[in-house]
Amino acid sequence: MNITGMGETLLDSMAEECTLIEPHTVQTPTGGYGQAWSDSVTFNAVIRKDNTLPARVAEKQGVKELYTVVVPKGFPFRYHSVFRRHKDGLTYRVTSNIADNEAPERSSIQVGAVTAERWDTPNA
Repeated sequence: MNITGMGETLLDSMAEECTLIEPHTVQTPTGGYGQAWSDSVTFNAVIRKDNTLPARVAEKQGVKELYTVVVPKGFPFRYHSVFRRHKDGLTYRVTSNIADNEAPERSSIQVGAVTAERWDTPNA
């Protein structure tokens, strides 16, 4: 699962298969409208939980679990993009902008990183 563009690296060996999921509007049986989700792009990402002391304290105070997600540079994540990890079906929502944390052009590892929270997809 190559995400760095450099052959197999340690970072690549930690990558997991994921799918971006997109919301769309559907008509409900009662004549109203609701939201449904459908699979979009499949990609590889390194997902790691933030286990720092401030993050653990925040979790105890009710903040959702926080993660760092590393993907190939230029991946089309937007703020509040939602994706599902294949191995366990867990869903995550992006809480930052990928453009704020991408490797510089001269870097040999061309990746970007976002923060994300565990998120239960409504009506999925």
